[in-house]
Amino acid sequence: MSADLGLTGDRARVSTILPGRNRDRRFFTGMAIAAALTVFIGFAPTYYLGNFFDARPVSTLVHIHGVVSTSWILLFVAQTSLVAAGRTDLHRRLGVAGAVLAVGVLVVGFITAVTAARLGRSPGPPPLVFLSVPIGTLVAFGVLVGIGLYNRRRSETHRRLMLLATIAILTPALARLRFIGSGGPPLAIGGTCAFVLVCLLYDRIAHGRIHPAFLWGGLLLMLSLPVRFAVGRTDAWLAVAGWLTR
Repeated sequence: MSADLGLTGDRARVSTILPGRNRDRRFFTGMAIAAALTVFIGFAPTYYLGNFFDARPVSTLVHIHGVVSTSWILLFVAQTSLVAAGRTDLHRRLGVAGAVLAVGVLVVGFITAVTAARLGRSPGPPPLVFLSVPIGTLVAFGVLVGIGLYNRRRSETHRRLMLLATIAILTPALARLRFIGSGGPPLAIGGTCAFVLVCLLYDRIAHGRIHPAFLWGGLLLMLSLPVRFAVGRTDAWLAVAGWLTR
C-alpha cells in the first residue's frame, strides 16, 4: 500500500513537471523565432532585401558581419528547437560551434564598428560618439554569452542567459523598425527592454518567480542601454574612440 502511494506521488510530480517543461520549450523557441523575425525585418531594406529597396552596396566586411550575425541567430533558433524536440545530445554538440560563433560575432562586430567610425559612417551622431553604441552592444553580448557558457551544465540558467545575449544584439535591428515610430535610440532602447520584460513576465506567470538569470541579466542589459548612448559624449570615451580608429 505504501509503495503504491509513493508511485502515485511520483506520477503526480511528473505530471506537474512535464507541462512546465513543455511550456518553457515553447516559450524559448518562440522568442528565438521572434528574434530572427526582428533581425530580418529590421535589416531587410538595407541588407537582406537590399536589391528590392535600391539599398547602397555594402563592403565585404559588412557582408562578413552580416553572415556571422545571421548565423548566430539561425543557430540560436536551431538550438532552442532541438531542446524543444528533446534532442539535447545534438544541442550539446552544436554548443561548440555556438561558442566559436560567439567569438566571431565579437571579433567581426568590433572590427566592423571601428572601421565604420574610421570611415566617418554613422546613422546620425558623430562617428566617434556613436561608436560607443555598437561597442556597448558587443560588451553586453559578450558578458551574457560568457556567463551563459560557463553555466552550460545548469540548463535553467544557461538558456536564459543565451536568450538575453541574443536579445542584446537585436538593438541595431530594432532601431531600424521605422514603421513603428521614428526609429533610432528610443526604439532601440524601448524595443530591447520590451523583449527583456517579456522574459521577466513569462517567468513570473509560468513559474511564480523570476529566475535570477533573467532578473540580473535582464537588469544588466536594460541599464546598459542608456549608458551606451550617454558614454559616447564623454571626453574619456572620445579619447578611447580616437585611439581605436587611428
